[in-house]
Amino acid sequence: MEERNLLDKIQQLIREVEKMIPSYLENEEDRIRSKGGSAMCIIDQGGNVHGKMFGTELIQARECFRIAWVKASQVHITGYPTEDFEKGVYSGQIDDKPFGIRRPDFIGWQGGQPVQLKDGTRLSIAFSGFRGIMDLEIVTRALAKMESDRS
Repeated sequence: MEERNLLDKIQQLIREVEKMIPSYLENEEDRIRSKGGSAMCIIDQGGNVHGKMFGTELIQARECFRIAWVKASQVHITGYPTEDFEKGVYSGQIDDKPFGIRRPDFIGWQGGQPVQLKDGTRLSIAFSGFRGIMDLEIVTRALAKMESDRS
């Protein structure tokens, strides 16, 4: 995919996530968990890092971006969703040695996922700031909205 087109898609995805954040903050558990900050990190096939910090609490948003980057980079390296990779390693279904990530550095909770856009573009995406299942859901919903708008 042409780089300019890819950047446009990534920015559109970030905008879609940003529009959805207020509705997720209506859930008390997610609002408390976010502590006023959240973040999204996207790594494209070329290893370029894209993202955004959201909210009013900059230190919390910074920490969320660090976590989102670790999640996204683990997905970029392994090709597995974060939770699936750790479960697979510890159950003996995945050999972690070829990936080079030390076991103490795994992110084993939800929130990082590989995605493939309709045009075949592969991205490693993570969101951090809400419950893990919501971190996955917000990205999945934003992707579906973005892809349906392009149809």
